[in-house]
Amino acid sequence: MRNPVGGHVPVAGGLATTGLGYARELGAEAVQVFVANPRGWATPTGNPAQDELFRAGCADQGLSAWVHAPYLINFGSHTEATVEKSVESMRHSLRRGRAIGAGGVVVHTGSATGGRPRAEALAQVRERVLPLLDELTHDDDPFLLLESTAGQGSSLCSRAEDFGPYFDALDRHPKLGICLDTCHIFAAGHDLTGPDGAARTLDELVAVVGEGRLKLIHANDSKDVVGAHKDRHANIGAGHIGQEAFGSLLRHPATAGVPLIIETPGGTQGHKADVELLKKLRG
Repeated sequence: MRNPVGGHVPVAGGLATTGLGYARELGAEAVQVFVANPRGWATPTGNPAQDELFRAGCADQGLSAWVHAPYLINFGSHTEATVEKSVESMRHSLRRGRAIGAGGVVVHTGSATGGRPRAEALAQVRERVLPLLDELTHDDDPFLLLESTAGQGSSLCSRAEDFGPYFDALDRHPKLGICLDTCHIFAAGHDLTGPDGAARTLDELVAVVGEGRLKLIHANDSKDVVGAHKDRHANIGAGHIGQEAFGSLLRHPATAGVPLIIETPGGTQGHKADVELLKKLRG
């Protein structure tokens, strides 16, 4: 399938029980889950029975699975406690990702806090993240997928060109990939609209990181205009990006085989409509 389409699914009550049930309701072909509280530092062990059911269910339904790491992770932080907890949380997400058969673990690229220079923050990213990447030695280990931000504050990575220094800091490790969030990149200033907006952005991204690094797309429209630096998701076609841009995105060579995960508002009905619309745009 050229682009499996799915969504972020709830897992309270069981990874397989709740998550796969929701995926079926959406008609999803791909799923993204949290394996820990996204707004906390806890690293729960998980339930081996649910893990096995989830893996088997994904295989039965032909779903690709993805993990989103907690939002608190920031390898650019000037606070040592935050950096140490970030390492522990990231390692946990990667290990849990492997346990449930995930193709990749998405993490936000973070920011240089405390007024520290960007180069210093990136040196710290190298020091703390490279060892985690080097631990990914099994064939079934997930990729570590970097997701840029909407460009708020002292973000380390918001525009396509920012991925270059970040990838360089991590020696362009073979287990490193990208999760492109359409709302974030639009908010950061890449205009995806018009006849070649999406194509131009994807071309630029590939030029910076190389072919084959784009592993996942967070398909979200934007409530705000291009360059607003605001991370506010809208349903597909109901925001400032618009349907045409998503159609263009789905036709670009760089997105071949790359799953699309929606993180849009509207609950079950909104999610179902977005999944159906993206499948229609896919053709």
